[in-house]
Amino acid sequence: MYWLTLVIAGGFEVVGVITMNRLVRQKSVLNVLMMILAFAGSFSCLTYAMNGIAMGTAYAVWTGIGTVGGAIVGMFMYNEAKSGWRILFIAMIITSAVGLKLIS
Repeated sequence: MYWLTLVIAGGFEVVGVITMNRLVRQKSVLNVLMMILAFAGSFSCLTYAMNGIAMGTAYAVWTGIGTVGGAIVGMFMYNEAKSGWRILFIAMIITSAVGLKLIS
């Protein structure tokens, strides 16, 4: 259950980054509220997940999900670069997060 909550926390983190980008492009109260709710959900789920997952592991996986999610969203929604190097390093982040799960 803690790992599922950690993945949900990472999902909220990605949504928070997307709404942050929307806020930069279009300033509105709705975008501010969506961003605040997404980050609040992310931190709440992360806090809960840390009850059953070591802090260092939980934080590393959470930031990894946010980083990879943000990079993938950027590539597909905002036409950011899709170079082989970028994809390789994203794969390395994913591999590291899976490795942390396997040894926890």
